[in-house]
Amino acid sequence: METINVICYKSKKLSNGESPLMIRICKDGKKKYVGLGISVSPRHWDFQKQHPRSNCPNYEEIKILIHRTVQEYREKAFCLKSNDREFTANTLGDVIGTKKKAETVNDVFLEYIEQLDREGRNGYSKSVRQVYNSLVKYNGHLELFFVDIDGCWLKRYEQSLRRKGLAENTIGIRLRTLRAIYNYAIEKGVASADKYPFKQYKVSKLQQETVKRALCKDDFERIINYVGKDKYQQFAIDIFAFTYYIGGINFVDIANLTVKNIQDGQLVYRRQKTAKLIKLPIPQPAQLLIDKYHSDSPFLFPIYNTTHITTQQKENRLHKVITKVNTRLKMIGKELDLSIPITTYVARHTQATVMKRAGVPTAVISQIMGHSSEKVTQIYLDHFDNEQIDEAMQHLL
Repeated sequence: METINVICYKSKKLSNGESPLMIRICKDGKKKYVGLGISVSPRHWDFQKQHPRSNCPNYEEIKILIHRTVQEYREKAFCLKSNDREFTANTLGDVIGTKKKAETVNDVFLEYIEQLDREGRNGYSKSVRQVYNSLVKYNGHLELFFVDIDGCWLKRYEQSLRRKGLAENTIGIRLRTLRAIYNYAIEKGVASADKYPFKQYKVSKLQQETVKRALCKDDFERIINYVGKDKYQQFAIDIFAFTYYIGGINFVDIANLTVKNIQDGQLVYRRQKTAKLIKLPIPQPAQLLIDKYHSDSPFLFPIYNTTHITTQQKENRLHKVITKVNTRLKMIGKELDLSIPITTYVARHTQATVMKRAGVPTAVISQIMGHSSEKVTQIYLDHFDNEQIDEAMQHLL
């Protein structure tokens, strides 16, 4: 029988006064020591029980690392024995590898961003990196463990954002992103669910009531029936209409549409933000717009072209076009004396509200819009729900 545990190698002193933690493998009277990649002060180690004392810095993270590493060695030993394969303390140590280290908040953040980049979720990746930079600026660095982030730490970060004058919803987005990273770290096994700070610190409080951004159907039709003064203004109107007809499709997703996204009379695409696969029928008004703008380019709409290759080129082009489109839509809205500033996002909200008024379940609307959850969809529909309540209360009078 082999024994596998972790010891503090106190006979060796590092320059910081600490001693390395080692995996000790004992089998057939032979021993193999493998560095765990971290060290602790001997006064923070219980040498009888061979685990860190409760006052040890990064206690929870070190416990998690020890448990995961020992479990990995034991599982490998069990697998070798199950297959009648001989091994020694030395060969088992060599099979697993040498050093392991506890992952910091910095490690996990950068890994998460890299994963988003690989998946092509560039918009969300950019948003997460913005939060990463904000946290580095606040804390000076992120070379800390998740156990170091507690309710007080989060509250101080929130207060620092308030001092900068950030809007309530912006603060909420940053803390929700940090919460998503923490959840990702728990899934990876590098953070402890027992120390989860968002049980006490509620991000849900950081949300202002969203200003109404949905039009009634009559006002929507006034916009799409408006005759543009030039081809650029008409393009803005047509993009607004296409957004509405194709389930509130986001502008970045429109920009990426190619002929390959049309399959058997449906528009099939993955949302850039959530990577969700969406399949929608193409209504006739939307098909007419595709026919109007699609030419020899592989793209359905003249937003990108074949010269836009790199991520940065696409981001620059997207920002330029969406800014001009929304500027022209706002001018049209003022001319029509509409009550809210008109943007492509208004078309997205409007189609959700129109479907809700028609009795379409929120779950279906959520799927059409490619939201990550129904909670996100509900934000779009909150104003409509308030109107329902107001109308219902009138029955009491």
